[in-house]
Amino acid sequence: MAYHYTSVFGSLFWGVPAREVFPRLSGVTAYGALGVQLFFIISGFVILMSAYGRTVGQFAASRISRLFPAYWAACILAAFLLLVVTDGEMNKVTWTDAVVNLTMLQQSLGVRSLDGVFWTLWVELLFYLTVALFLWRGMTYQRLLAFVFLWPLLGMLSLQGDSKLLQTLLMPDFSPLFAVGMGLYLIHSHGHDLVRWLAVGVNAVLASHQTADRFLPGMSQSTGHQLSPEVTWLVILGFVAVVALVTTTPLRHAGWKWMSIAGALTYPLYLVHEMWGWWIIRSLHGAVGAWPSVAVALGSSLLMAWLIHRFIERRFAGKLNRALLASLSPAPLTAEGPERRAQPPAAGASRSLQDQLR
Repeated sequence: MAYHYTSVFGSLFWGVPAREVFPRLSGVTAYGALGVQLFFIISGFVILMSAYGRTVGQFAASRISRLFPAYWAACILAAFLLLVVTDGEMNKVTWTDAVVNLTMLQQSLGVRSLDGVFWTLWVELLFYLTVALFLWRGMTYQRLLAFVFLWPLLGMLSLQGDSKLLQTLLMPDFSPLFAVGMGLYLIHSHGHDLVRWLAVGVNAVLASHQTADRFLPGMSQSTGHQLSPEVTWLVILGFVAVVALVTTTPLRHAGWKWMSIAGALTYPLYLVHEMWGWWIIRSLHGAVGAWPSVAVALGSSLLMAWLIHRFIERRFAGKLNRALLASLSPAPLTAEGPERRAQPPAAGASRSLQDQLR
């Protein structure tokens, strides 16, 4: 949020580049863009943990019910802001774009996202697909350990070719981050081991390199600051160290109630803070100044996140999960099932209908 409010672009909502409003702070908060990398490391750990011992249907139901209720709410709010309140001034999207965004597949179709932060959800979906394929083929420890090593390596090799499809599926820019989280989960669940820590270490190096080499230039361009590759390496390695400490050491047993509440709000807050925060800053900063407008944007985003969590996620996520489980789980055969299938179809039924009944 600090990155989006005090460093990135700025002309859209401050009227001038953000670095002119916050000349010293923006050079530091520019590195806040790397929060995405921390998100992917945590996701590698959490998603693998949620997939263990589940069927593909159970995994799909849990992920859909976790992501989509808050996402749909965020899409509706963003569409209202962009198409009704600002009439396309902040993001040139259409009503049809808004409808396509509800699928979360807009990036694959070349459709503009309602909110810039939505791009990470496409990366997440590709990671979920990878995990689902693992579940379908059989998720074993040996296969997972091999995958943690091989997936990022294949991603690096895909950069040597011209296949955009292969690069999209293998995600060379982000697969090492997910793999770090997966490796830490293997340590968390199976204990400390040289090979497991080697998997984490190798991927931490790959993740740091890919971020500094391929992600950092875009950060520099969007903020107007010449950001340091060395600092980027330190940040990524620091993320790995922090996640390792809270998942593989006695710190994993520590926690406070407020952390659960904060954790519950992070996803809806991520979804709504950018466009709504920018609009609030644009509307207020001329009258109240820079810092008060940022404070109001922050408070308003937190309030919207809490409302989405309280009235959307808590009310509908469980119901959606149960409905999906009922749909995705195979229906058990009844006692009379075989006898019913043995009976001939009604007279006059077509051959295709007979085949369908069988």
